[in-house]
Amino acid sequence: MSPLDRFHPLNLVRRSQQPEYSILPNAEDESYYVDAEKSSFDSRGSSATSSSRPSSDSQQDAIRSPSGRRRRRPNGPGIYKLPNVIVRYMCFAVIFAIVVFIGSLVHMSWASSTALQLGGNGRPRPPPQWESFQFLRRYYGGIRTLVECKENIPEYPQQDEEAEATNSTDTSANATAHGIHRNVKLPPSKPFNPYPDYSSEAYLSEYVNVRECFLDANSTIPVPKVHAYPGIPSGMPDPIFGSYDLLGLREDVCFERFGRLGPYGYGYNDTHGSTETDLDAELAEDGSGWRENAKVDFRGIRWAEVQRRCAMANSHRFETRKGVKRDALLDMGVAGKRLSREATALGDGTSTSREKRNITQAQYNFSGDATEGEGKKKLPRTAFVIRTWSDYKYRKDHILFLRAVISELSLLSGGEYTVHFLVHVKDDNLPIWADEKIYQQTLRDALPEEFWGLGLLWTERQMNLIYAGLHESFHHDLPVHGAYRGLFMAMQYFAHKHPEYEYLWHWEMDIRYIGHFYHFLDRVSRWAKEQPRKGLWERNSRFYIPAVHGSWEDFKQMVRVQSEMETGSQNSWASLADNDPRFPSSGVDSGVNKPVWGPLRPEDDEPLDPDSDPKPPTSYEKDKYQWGIGEEADLITFNPLFNPDGTSWSLADDVTGYNTTRGLPPRRAAILTSTRLSRRLLLTMHNETFRRRHSMFTEMWPASIALHHGFKAVFVPHPVYIDRRWPLSYLASVFDYASSTGSGRRSVFGGMEHSFRGVSWYYNAEFAGKLWMRWMGARVGGAGGEDEGVRGEGRMCLRGALLHPVK
Repeated sequence: MSPLDRFHPLNLVRRSQQPEYSILPNAEDESYYVDAEKSSFDSRGSSATSSSRPSSDSQQDAIRSPSGRRRRRPNGPGIYKLPNVIVRYMCFAVIFAIVVFIGSLVHMSWASSTALQLGGNGRPRPPPQWESFQFLRRYYGGIRTLVECKENIPEYPQQDEEAEATNSTDTSANATAHGIHRNVKLPPSKPFNPYPDYSSEAYLSEYVNVRECFLDANSTIPVPKVHAYPGIPSGMPDPIFGSYDLLGLREDVCFERFGRLGPYGYGYNDTHGSTETDLDAELAEDGSGWRENAKVDFRGIRWAEVQRRCAMANSHRFETRKGVKRDALLDMGVAGKRLSREATALGDGTSTSREKRNITQAQYNFSGDATEGEGKKKLPRTAFVIRTWSDYKYRKDHILFLRAVISELSLLSGGEYTVHFLVHVKDDNLPIWADEKIYQQTLRDALPEEFWGLGLLWTERQMNLIYAGLHESFHHDLPVHGAYRGLFMAMQYFAHKHPEYEYLWHWEMDIRYIGHFYHFLDRVSRWAKEQPRKGLWERNSRFYIPAVHGSWEDFKQMVRVQSEMETGSQNSWASLADNDPRFPSSGVDSGVNKPVWGPLRPEDDEPLDPDSDPKPPTSYEKDKYQWGIGEEADLITFNPLFNPDGTSWSLADDVTGYNTTRGLPPRRAAILTSTRLSRRLLLTMHNETFRRRHSMFTEMWPASIALHHGFKAVFVPHPVYIDRRWPLSYLASVFDYASSTGSGRRSVFGGMEHSFRGVSWYYNAEFAGKLWMRWMGARVGGAGGEDEGVRGEGRMCLRGALLHPVK
């Protein structure tokens, strides 16, 4: 080949296709690779600078391998290959993390949409305005600071709102001015007697004589009397809702725990069936007269027998009623003698058959001498039904409370009230209806021994059988026959089976009354009886705040005007709720609202018995506040009867069996079920439930039936206390802002119910339990205790007040 052939194009192509190496270097010769790479780098660098043409043969030959094998480069030093198992696990971990991440995104999206539907804005809400208000202190004043009620300067409320807002001084100075010191001589307490003078000529000219009741069968142990102190602790606040004077309640006396509960066993050891407490330190200088009552050994008391003896002795005082009705569910067609035996089986099992028959007559027939007291007024009987359940745990203060109820309502009144326990058996599978022994054992296990014979059992399955056919919507995931949604079903059936009672009080175990039970219930019933029907439903829906509304007549006129004009109470504090998403301005009712006058029936639902419903004697405009005066109330409540329509109350639409194609039926509701119901109202509820398959949520049912049938319902403005110094105008804007019927998005019933935590009466009232525990001498939040009563102002002394809940 000539030298010029070397540059021939064909030769260049053939030469480029020839293998680069003929012999591969040894793998062990690491220096070769280093030198080869370095020379390759140098050659590329030099060719780039000189020419793009191929290098000369000498340069190509220098990098050619003497061997024809292909070059194989081993892994570089320090590089480690992960095992496949570890790589696989790492992949699984990455996939799992991705799945969790996607799931969290989905959950956050769902939570955000739910919060948006509920009106949430994703930011934590600030604490309620009222939590920043100053606490009141003079509720805890003691008996060493007693002053006459008319001389008392209440810590709260004050009419001067500027002084109210700036008064942050310790109002205990007011108490100091009246001489708080250790050596103050205590005034003697006095027996508290709210009963009529049964032996007076005035009473006997109108009613028949009353026979005294005793705790024993030999009539030797009298019923002990409650004691109260004249006056109230200096600086004690006035109630923010309601009024003592309006209802005729005593506001010039106060009750401390020994005078109130000492007659029923508080203050002595268990050797007399009483509760333990140390009296030495507290009572060393106590001049109170409650200890004048003889000690009663409550271990041998059987309240059922005591109550029945009292009812028999005074049966001539009351209207004659039929006895207990035959119960086909329990009787199954057996002769009436067996019914009598089963009715008497509520006793403690120690009486003879003859005694049991007498007991049955006393409790269910009440048949006395019809000719005795002829021509004089006879009284209707009233049942006081306490709701409890089979596994309820009774503390010592529960026992004291129950002894007080029976003594004050039944025994000392000459049998006007009869106390029953309506015991809910939560275990539906317990065969109490199949075996009488199981029924009796369950009943005895459910109540303390001294109250055996006063209880009646009921179950939800029993109510499902009696009131069959109700549409089951499972509102709030709860059954319609359950104790939450259908609590009054048991009361309806109780009234149906006990025609001897004209009125029935429905009570709860977590209620306490600091005061005398008969005094309170008697005055409440009398006041409700004298209320005119004109404007009654409108007044029922509002809180009466004396410090804001003035006298009761002023309040009546204000409600009348606002009902006609339908205006809310506007003030500077109302703007606090303007930015609250829970209470939009558009939710406030507007327009003229027609006052309730007579029955307000549901649309498209045929009335059950319209001819028997009360009818107004004249038009609303012509009535001069006369219709209803002197008429007993069919329903008495201790919270306002508000219209739940348009409120944020979550149970407003719990309606069963009604035609709702054109909207929900007219409704009213009263929070808490402690009420008095007439036999007429309960039987109407009973018929509506089993005939028409109608029902509503427990706290709506009695009030709504009263509204539909034109029955008289009354909210009683009883005294309610508050624990903080609320500005009065702000308080009115919160508790009394809604429309004349209590409806509207700004109603306190619903989203604003947290405002009740500082009052003494509501389902979530935290102040109630604290006040009761301090009154009982316990330490709460580092304050109080029995030692404080010795070193400080003495034992707490409070005016009569309802407290709920006390857990």
